[in-house]
Amino acid sequence: MTVYERLLATSKSKGAAYLVLIDPDKTNGNDIPDFVGTATASGVDGFLIGSSLLLDGTFDHAIATARKHTNVPVIIFPGGIQQISKEADAILFLSLISGRNPEHLIGSQVLAAPVIKRLNLEAISTAYMLIDSGKMTAAEFMSNTKPIPRNKPDIAVAHALAAEYLGFKLIYLEAGSGADRSVPEEMVSSVAHHCTVPLIVGGGISTPDEAHRKVSAGASFIVTGTVLEKNGSPALMKEFAAAIHSPRRIHSH
Repeated sequence: MTVYERLLATSKSKGAAYLVLIDPDKTNGNDIPDFVGTATASGVDGFLIGSSLLLDGTFDHAIATARKHTNVPVIIFPGGIQQISKEADAILFLSLISGRNPEHLIGSQVLAAPVIKRLNLEAISTAYMLIDSGKMTAAEFMSNTKPIPRNKPDIAVAHALAAEYLGFKLIYLEAGSGADRSVPEEMVSSVAHHCTVPLIVGGGISTPDEAHRKVSAGASFIVTGTVLEKNGSPALMKEFAAAIHSPRRIHSH
């Protein structure tokens, strides 16, 4: 079973899957074993590892350490082409389709593809859409692109449909790391209603109740990061996992 198939199976069996983002720039490498072990025991279904900058050069080590301490997938969520590692289970092969910067639509992907092939790393094609969160995020600044306005679900739907017709396997609606406001439920619901590609929703999701609402609106995967950097308690992780796994889906595919 591929990592992609495993993710879909988990999302289907649990109602939605819970992914936790680890930023090597913000996480002490010595803390990763405990954090990953605790998160896995708390019901987390997978880990995304990546950074907007990657300042410390311990990317391979962070991924290898995480994999050693969990039995769920450890997937690269790359902030740039230097974030590729043979240590990972898979990589989200992102194209920033909400922007019009050719470098992030196809340029970086062309440079990364031969490396991924050589490492025999599973690539999961993912349409990455930045959604306005009320403030400039690192992803927006670094990619030099404009996010989709949060009050324009129709624009998000048009992008998502294009992604589906182009053959992407996942659609990632991203408000940005530490966003003031997460992706609106109305937008999640509209995209889920019109598209059959599974949705990942992340950025600014700060409470289990908020995560629950995104799943009820149609998200197949929820990502949290910053909230656990501030308070990575097992109790909070369990609350998030329970909130994400329990809702009855409005849109079932």
